[in-house]
Amino acid sequence: MAEDLDDHIAELELVKTIDPDNEKPVYRRQGFNGISTFDELDNKLGEQLRRCRQEKGLSRADMATLVGLSEQVYGRYERNSSKMTVSRLIHLSEVLGVSPLAMLYPTAPQLWGKTEMEAEARIRIMGLLENLPSDTMESVVRLLETVHVLQEKKPNS
Repeated sequence: MAEDLDDHIAELELVKTIDPDNEKPVYRRQGFNGISTFDELDNKLGEQLRRCRQEKGLSRADMATLVGLSEQVYGRYERNSSKMTVSRLIHLSEVLGVSPLAMLYPTAPQLWGKTEMEAEARIRIMGLLENLPSDTMESVVRLLETVHVLQEKKPNS
């Protein structure tokens, strides 16, 4: 393996693992409860889709109408009998009025932090940012950029 690739693997703390759906080894980031298989991730995403739909008070038939599918075909996404593409996730997010992060975070929270507390803090910040008026958002961006610059100048502790 190339040295740059080894560095990349180490930097992201990737773990070589086997997924039942893949013949070759894959590298994954350890989750807070181990490494989920791709099927487990798809199941969690389907569960989150159902949860978001129910929170909006929509039936499967309502969702099917909104996304131009039959109720049976739409239901396959919630049950993970059909794989969801990124473009379908974006469309479903538009129709539900939720950020794709609202569905992805519960599926793989380790993508937002090295600890559960760090991941939770980041997702809470993103949720707060989503509802800020644009003029306030610009001020927050400048503040965060300043904090970032200060962190870069801070000696390693």
